[in-house]
Amino acid sequence: MATTTTRKAPWKRPNPRKRAGKASKHLTPAQKAAARARAKRAGRPYPNLVDNMHVATSAKKKPAKQPTKRA
Repeated sequence: MATTTTRKAPWKRPNPRKRAGKASKHLTPAQKAAARARAKRAGRPYPNLVDNMHVATSAKKKPAKQPTKRA
């Protein structure tokens, strides 16, 4: 079952550049390729904002911690 989020759509959010110290960063060539591939899978000729945001945030996510064994 899919969960619903209460986040606003990207086009309804305020501009992040206006916030202090929160400058946007460019995508790496690998991230651009991943965004292009994601758009192609969805049937679009080029990536849109959502593709770019997904690729940018997926790189920031850290892998889940593995549970340690107790002796």
